[in-house]
Amino acid sequence: MKIPRTPVRHVAALAALALAVTACASEKATGGSGGAAPSVVGGDGVKTGPGVTADRITIGLMTDLTGPYASFGKSLTQAQQLYFEQTNAAGGVCGRQLEALVRDHGYDAQKAVAAYTEIAPKVVAIAHFVGSPMVNALKQRIEADQMLTIPQAWATGLLGSRSIQVTGTTYDIDMINGVDFLAREKGIESGDRIGHLYFEGDYGESALNGSKYASEKLGLTLVEQKIKATDQDMSAQVAAFKAEGVKAVLVSVGPKQTASLVGVSLAKGMDVPFVGSNSAYSPQLLPTPAGPALLKDFYYMTAGTPISSDMPAMKKLAADYAAKYPDTAIDSGVPSGYSAAAIVVDALKKACEGKDLTRGAVVAAHRGRSAWGAEFGTVMDFTTFDKPASLLSYVAKPDKAALGGAVVFKEAATSDLAKEYRVPVG
Repeated sequence: MKIPRTPVRHVAALAALALAVTACASEKATGGSGGAAPSVVGGDGVKTGPGVTADRITIGLMTDLTGPYASFGKSLTQAQQLYFEQTNAAGGVCGRQLEALVRDHGYDAQKAVAAYTEIAPKVVAIAHFVGSPMVNALKQRIEADQMLTIPQAWATGLLGSRSIQVTGTTYDIDMINGVDFLAREKGIESGDRIGHLYFEGDYGESALNGSKYASEKLGLTLVEQKIKATDQDMSAQVAAFKAEGVKAVLVSVGPKQTASLVGVSLAKGMDVPFVGSNSAYSPQLLPTPAGPALLKDFYYMTAGTPISSDMPAMKKLAADYAAKYPDTAIDSGVPSGYSAAAIVVDALKKACEGKDLTRGAVVAAHRGRSAWGAEFGTVMDFTTFDKPASLLSYVAKPDKAALGGAVVFKEAATSDLAKEYRVPVG
């Protein structure tokens, strides 16, 4: 998901504000400034803490239902509610039923800080948190609270926290694999120029780190065009790319900017391949005037398996989701949300085996998984938190007839360049 970013100085200010203003709430929730709440032992001998009672486990969903990623946030939320319902029907976890506590931050970091402050005393983990600016604004709080949190964002600045699990690849890894795809499949060779349109902020800058690295290694000249999340018309950027004679364009912006970029490019006679970050594409773009341009020669990199895949788990998920939400379109938020819920529930089940459902025990159980998620596609390693959980990227392509609006164009693979790259940890 592609996503506007809050300037770093604002994120830092929000983080400081969150720590100062909510200190009392945090201490009340955790029994101190940095650890899990003092545990109590239930009748079944299981230690419990915030979010866990004798019969219920409450999990937070910090989503976007009214902002720029409202459609994605809705899919994430519904998919996770479906997973929790299915888990409850099978007996729950540790003799307890799962309950989702949903809060909409509307892709506003200040609202996210307030929402986290409200729900932190009530939940054991956060099964999805939309937007890296929001997670970064609360990173210190999340770490102090030992709150297992699954961001729906893939910036490198989110790495480095034991409690925060970035799933799959980061944006820079996807762009490295994307440049490799252009060289292998689209005729890009040493001496060529390629463009990169990217958002200012951690999303775009993470992706740019990858494109710079790959371009240097392959002898390419990278033509950069940085924009704000509020910019809508990409005519000036297309003109700049065309003047430089680029032979391909990387895309690390939001879906609306992607639509303008590819539409204007073809209208201006710049017929080149486009390779996007996973956040740059939405199937909602296909019925728009940009649809034909996207279908022609646009691809995007993602660690997440498209729901149109033939994998049995994806086929079952598609059927279950359609039965539960028959009037709702299926997009990438469905498999992303469902698998993230599975990650949290897996950690809860493992923690239950040790008769300890405190937050710290849940995080420890999660960090013990070295090869997770084969049934959902790419396998992830959760044992370390200072590097991506995977280096495998699919090349996906928009497809109007496909469920979720995209198909696998190239199966998940890791380029040699990505294997050599060292991800910067924020």
